[in-house]
Amino acid sequence: MAIERKVHIHDGPGGPFESMFVGDSAAGTQPGMLLFPNFFGAKEWDFAKAETLAALGYKVLVVDYYGQGKRGHDMASSGDLLHDFMADRNVVKGRLLDALAELKSLPGVDPAKCGAIGFCAGGKCVLDLARAGGDIKGGVSFHGVYDAPPFPNATITAKLLVCDGWNDQLCPPAAKNALCDELTASGVDWQFVTYSDTGHGFTADNVPMNPERTFGFQPDTNRRSWKAMTDFLAEVFG
Repeated sequence: MAIERKVHIHDGPGGPFESMFVGDSAAGTQPGMLLFPNFFGAKEWDFAKAETLAALGYKVLVVDYYGQGKRGHDMASSGDLLHDFMADRNVVKGRLLDALAELKSLPGVDPAKCGAIGFCAGGKCVLDLARAGGDIKGGVSFHGVYDAPPFPNATITAKLLVCDGWNDQLCPPAAKNALCDELTASGVDWQFVTYSDTGHGFTADNVPMNPERTFGFQPDTNRRSWKAMTDFLAEVFG
């Protein structure tokens, strides 16, 4: 196994974009996977996570959804970038569909077998890609955000796994229920797993859990949700 990283610069709506393509260069054609980062944008944490995913047998594109040279450096700057990006969900939809098309065009990717995972804002991107009718077999959201775009969904063909923290104040019970109702009404094959003693950002191993237990790393949930993802993807692509 020879897992390599390759910077991938490509044009697109609002671009250029500087993504990272990660995969086993010694392997043949494999399923493709989009990895949508949290609101800081593409960074070392995501590249390392992509290597772990590549070791499972996927070619992974870590998506730059802000644009080349645009990265968050702290909570405030990341929040500003995310606010600008999410201000128009049609723009979001265009960038997500473009990222999927880019993944399908890359060497060694089976364009008929693609999926997506995402963390925080990236989890929202996974859901929006599915809502846009993106041709993916499956999508996994880790501590994503669930509000629907202000326009109707396209036909959703992806199977979805949503890994959620019960204490996540960005996604109170009403938001959790609303997403499940939305996906049910759309005829989606969905799984929604919510974890106790878990808040937002439960995969962020560099962020200690806050005293209120509503934000930060939760090692048990991090481990359990990754296992849930691997089982889900094995079923989807098996």
